[in-house]
Amino acid sequence: MVYHPRMRVRALPALVLALVAAALVRPSATPELGPVAARWVSSTLDGMTLDQKIGQLLMPSFRTTYFSNDSDRHDRLVSLVREQHVGGFLLFAGRLPAPNVLLGGGYPRGVPGQPLAAASTNNRLQAESALPLLNAADFETGVGFRIGGATTFPRAMAFGAAGDEALAVEAGRITALEARALGVHVNFAPVADVNNNPRNPVINTRSFGENPDVVSRLASAYVRGLQDGGMVATLKHFPGHGDTDVDSHLGLPLIPHPRARLERIELPPFRAGIAAGAGAVMTSHIELPGLDPEPSRPATLSPPVVTGLLRNTLGFDGLIYTDSMRMRAVTELASPGVAAVQAVVAGHDVVIHSPDDVVAFDALKAAAEDGTISEARLDRSVRRILEAKAALGLHGSRRVSLDQVPDLVGSRAHREVAAEVSRRGITLLKDERGSVPLRVPRDASVLYLSVVDYPTGWGHGAPSATFLPELRARWDDVTAMELSDRTTSGELAVVRADLGVYDAVVASVFVRTASYSGRMDLESQLQDFLRTVARRTEVRDVPFVTVFFGNPYAATFMPELPATLLTYDFYTLAETSAVRAITGEAPITGRLPIALGEYPIGHGLTRAAR
Repeated sequence: MVYHPRMRVRALPALVLALVAAALVRPSATPELGPVAARWVSSTLDGMTLDQKIGQLLMPSFRTTYFSNDSDRHDRLVSLVREQHVGGFLLFAGRLPAPNVLLGGGYPRGVPGQPLAAASTNNRLQAESALPLLNAADFETGVGFRIGGATTFPRAMAFGAAGDEALAVEAGRITALEARALGVHVNFAPVADVNNNPRNPVINTRSFGENPDVVSRLASAYVRGLQDGGMVATLKHFPGHGDTDVDSHLGLPLIPHPRARLERIELPPFRAGIAAGAGAVMTSHIELPGLDPEPSRPATLSPPVVTGLLRNTLGFDGLIYTDSMRMRAVTELASPGVAAVQAVVAGHDVVIHSPDDVVAFDALKAAAEDGTISEARLDRSVRRILEAKAALGLHGSRRVSLDQVPDLVGSRAHREVAAEVSRRGITLLKDERGSVPLRVPRDASVLYLSVVDYPTGWGHGAPSATFLPELRARWDDVTAMELSDRTTSGELAVVRADLGVYDAVVASVFVRTASYSGRMDLESQLQDFLRTVARRTEVRDVPFVTVFFGNPYAATFMPELPATLLTYDFYTLAETSAVRAITGEAPITGRLPIALGEYPIGHGLTRAAR
């Protein structure tokens, strides 16, 4: 079955309806440079030194928590601007120190960045730079993906389940508005990968789905929204990371398919996104023998993939970025300097997040001096970078107003759109006992099971932190327990023995596919326990509803569960939407953007709001 996204806008809150209706208007293509901007590009390029040109090809990073001008962090970044002449920065969230120990550990390290700190740092670095900086961030799920207080949208697969291009356009526009308020100009999104491998440990819910046509339409819609909002959209991870079972943060994945298969499945979303006006493409650290016969050479370092396919065959003339050069798929193959040179020789314009930006700069300069990188080749990349800066107006004004940040970032109107996407994405996979919506009375005794893949690494909030309070706001007698891979068989036996005293059981299952983790499953003992709950509640005719957060493929391992909902996401937004769906306060209309066992793409049960 081929699933086509529903283009009709259903009944929405008035504010959301107005925003989405406006988003249906196709944004204009990126305007050509006016005469003033064009002269600035040409005169700037003519006056640049070799060092300045080389620096434009590098994008180091910084974390968006506050630091003083009188600090080592400030000095390091200013040195990169003054000495290496870098062309821009990649913004990350904050990071806490944690011990690197063999036993124990697992403390959360990530903390949200701070909006005003991000904007302030960007302004300070812009003031230090002779040329305007072109800054980027990975805002796949909105600026809130990295920055606290900003708007966070559901993951891309929830958009696939909602099936409405207008919502994708509006999410892109809102993300662009908030990002530009912080001084970020390039979004490393959307993910244009077609996730057709259920064992993909790194893409998964970051993809819009497994149908190339659907991914093409939603990725293109998001591109239009971003660029309509004044931000450069980046299609990634070229030429497609969806059919891998290795995390490229940990090793070099191999996609063995021939060119014809890649043309049919992997490449259509990139072609569509380029046609929609995407200003940038990010390549992947993936070996593709169907495109490049050189063994163990990732696309990142491959002239046939970058120059041959992307530049020449697809005709793309925008910016080409590498993926992070700190990922092991590259670091285990080449040193920082060698990798940077090979990436530029392959056809990239910008090398991002090198393990050592100074070493990469020196290597690129040496390659330019000895002719490995020709002057004409270097100038082509620098011109593209300067043109992107001029198209965004950075040649005229490069700083942002800190006073305007609270007015533009994280508003209720923006959050309302994100909530609508989350609501529309909730998918009711099955409901064998007719338990959804849950109809037990307010004084019923409810058992809530928070079933977690593993309890460590939850850096942006504990699982069930929203779901449980929302549940207790609706039922007075809720007993809550968290189960994980650390739960003993004895503890499970105690819970099992008490199952007979409850009038209803609700379980939330949290399974992540996190970069660098190499994990994407629920522990087998926990799966067996949930099957036991299904049998016991069936005998007593007690409602049992399970909600899956994160990896939707985990549901295929427990077909015995009688009622199953999918959110494709984590944290507050998804948990609130799930409770409202279970209680019947919101309609359920989501459709599968992937095939799950016996359930084809497009499947989903519908429930009206009570």
